[in-house]
Amino acid sequence: MLEVHNSLSGKKEVFRPIEPPHVRMYVCGMTVYDYCHLGHARAMVVFDTVVRHLRFSGYQVEYIRNITDVDDKIIRRAAELDEPIGSLTSRFIAAMHEDADALGCLRPDAEPRATEHIAEIIALIEQLIDSGHAYAVNGDVYYSVASFPDYGALSGKRLESLRAGARIEPGEHKQDPADFALWKGAANDELGWPSPWGMGRPGWHIECSAMSIAHLGAHFDIHGGGVDLKFPHHENEIAQSEAATGKHFVNYWMHNGHVRVDDEKMAKSLGNFTTIRDVLAAHPAEVVRLFLLSTHYRSPLNFNDAALDAARAGLERMYTALRGLPAEANAINDSWKARFTAAMDDDFNTPLALSVLFDLAREINRQREAGKQETAASLGCCLRQLGQTIGLLMDDPEQFLQGGAATVGGDIARIDALVAEREAARANRDFARADEIRATLLAEGVVLEDGAGGTTWRRSAGGATI
Repeated sequence: MLEVHNSLSGKKEVFRPIEPPHVRMYVCGMTVYDYCHLGHARAMVVFDTVVRHLRFSGYQVEYIRNITDVDDKIIRRAAELDEPIGSLTSRFIAAMHEDADALGCLRPDAEPRATEHIAEIIALIEQLIDSGHAYAVNGDVYYSVASFPDYGALSGKRLESLRAGARIEPGEHKQDPADFALWKGAANDELGWPSPWGMGRPGWHIECSAMSIAHLGAHFDIHGGGVDLKFPHHENEIAQSEAATGKHFVNYWMHNGHVRVDDEKMAKSLGNFTTIRDVLAAHPAEVVRLFLLSTHYRSPLNFNDAALDAARAGLERMYTALRGLPAEANAINDSWKARFTAAMDDDFNTPLALSVLFDLAREINRQREAGKQETAASLGCCLRQLGQTIGLLMDDPEQFLQGGAATVGGDIARIDALVAEREAARANRDFARADEIRATLLAEGVVLEDGAGGTTWRRSAGGATI
């Protein structure tokens, strides 16, 4: 039985969809003004894995991930680059899709954009004003936090402490320092849309409420995002959504942990900011995906080259176990499936699920060594199918193990020729030449493995760093 850690209650809860087997899930997506970084990658992969496991478990998932394409950061970046806002956001949306596709993430069922939901946003703000939860002043509209008694239930923050630490910035017209903007008035030369309060643009928080309600309804199953969004973004979503609709907004709140770089918070100001494409230029995409799944999604994830090398070594162990086995799909072995599913049903415990896959790879190797090729082949199909439910083992074993050889000193044809020359030298008892070839290839990052069926080769782990 699937259990999910609910950030709202602070504990694991049995997952019970509102309308089984249907599951409605919304995840906060990217603000598209720059290339996606590793923090974005983690959220992409975490919630892609959640969707995959839900579907593997028989649920029919409607997965919505928004795109924030109007925001102060976007406006500033477009001005810095002297680029039209539409051109900037289209460019970085395309880059985001390239990164997500490379990481093996399934496309969401819909990716609503804030600029396409201005009418819904305005209607939601009008509901909040009419019900006394928001007020308009000088072209701006603010949410009255004091009007919502349950404010702080998600984050645990108290309104009194928020007021003590808040201040009203110049140009703001809040009645309470804790209030937040639903609509921002725009000057004549600024980006804006007509509204009952004059030209302006939406605040960030109201965008997600309007888009999620438009696509999933006023009450849905799962809302996800990074832990940094818990406050104020998700707290504000709850307040404005429930005040507007009168319904409980979301049943299960899920938040993935931060990405750290060598035990420091990843930030541009610290000079350790790493984009997805930087990492993918140095490491295979499946290695990066396994690395992102190697730590439980709620825990901080520490990024460094040693961790990526360990992920590559783990993936090589699985692909090596699959090497030479038929790729035909058989029924998944029930006992291994049960172990794997139990791990994933424990709040999507991917580290434990990966340990099951590593155990299965070892069992495949034991069966091969015992000469039980049919059993090994059956378990190999099981390994591949279970791995693919979390977006791994999608490649051909030979292609993965030999992939990237050209970048470390030679092409595949040349390596195969050297392997053949070495086998001939060994047959002629020219061991000096055979050792010389092995050493040459090893220096180029190519590892030779001698076995009963002959010599195979693979690219060594840790050959590339960033």
